[in-house]
Amino acid sequence: MFGFKLIRKIISAFILLVLVVPTFVVVKTYYAAHNQVIAKADVIVVLGTAQFNGVPTEALEARLVEAKRIFDLGEASAIITVGAGAPGDRTTEAASSRAWLLDHGIKKSAVMAIEKGRDTFVSTQSYIAEMKRRKIHTVLIVTDPYHCFRATTIANDMGAVSYCSPVRTGPNALGKASIHYLIRETGAYLAYVTLGRRGIHVSDHLGQ
Repeated sequence: MFGFKLIRKIISAFILLVLVVPTFVVVKTYYAAHNQVIAKADVIVVLGTAQFNGVPTEALEARLVEAKRIFDLGEASAIITVGAGAPGDRTTEAASSRAWLLDHGIKKSAVMAIEKGRDTFVSTQSYIAEMKRRKIHTVLIVTDPYHCFRATTIANDMGAVSYCSPVRTGPNALGKASIHYLIRETGAYLAYVTLGRRGIHVSDHLGQ
């Protein structure tokens, strides 16, 4: 009888854990998307998402529009665009992003492209390495609202002081992003905190 009660308690605790932890992360991800504190930083980082032959998709362009907006407001004096290319691409997300920013009035000396990363972890590693080379510490990340929580968590874990400026337009802006995006980000965050690097080697371009 005692053994049965113990097993039942273990099963109940496991079920509770399975239900409570993801729910907590959903709430944190949702809250972060709706309650970002934007502060001045050393650099703005635009996280990559899909582009086609040098033309940003609507999702990527929304990030670039936001990056230009906060740069023009003086929130940072430099921009780093990040992102590799998919197999068969003739260019990269970072290069496409930099070209868009230059075409829209940002001076060349203010924008650097880091053509690495097809997921948040590798992209973050890449720009954090550049920040350390420049001896700067604060970063204002531009990405989608539901991506903010994971993106800033990884950046902070790597030694930066990070803030997030979520997009205001495009298919992933608040009011337009699907519940699928929120659930996917919850899973990706849980994989990161439980499995580390291995847990987030998934494309950050799904559903975007």
